[in-house]
Amino acid sequence: MQSKMVLGAEDVKKIAAAAEAEARRNHWAVTIAIVDDGGHLLWLQRLDGAAPASAHIGPEKARTAALGRRETRLYEDMINQGRTSFLSAPLQGLLEGGVPIVVDGQVIGAVGVSGVKSAEDAQIAKAGIAALG
Repeated sequence: MQSKMVLGAEDVKKIAAAAEAEARRNHWAVTIAIVDDGGHLLWLQRLDGAAPASAHIGPEKARTAALGRRETRLYEDMINQGRTSFLSAPLQGLLEGGVPIVVDGQVIGAVGVSGVKSAEDAQIAKAGIAALG
């Protein structure tokens, strides 16, 4: 039998607080979503002023990053480079801004952010993950 690490409630709160701090430091109104390794929502926070659609897009970016075990930027890059058939994949968060949480080589979850430019969404997600140490 194998063992695996999982995100605890305190881990999720730590990630969320750091991601929120990064967003607020830059005056970015976003939605922050955190999921477990199966893509199940553990945290959803829509900051004041964030577009309503971001509350749908953020969790999908997180889910895609967790299930795909890679940053969603890679999917966006594939599509932009002409692999448009990937748009028919059963994943919805194919834009940059979803980042897996990797601990000791295992993906234990992901953070998805939506509301500003995709690279800025990813910056917020990575700031949250960095809080785990």
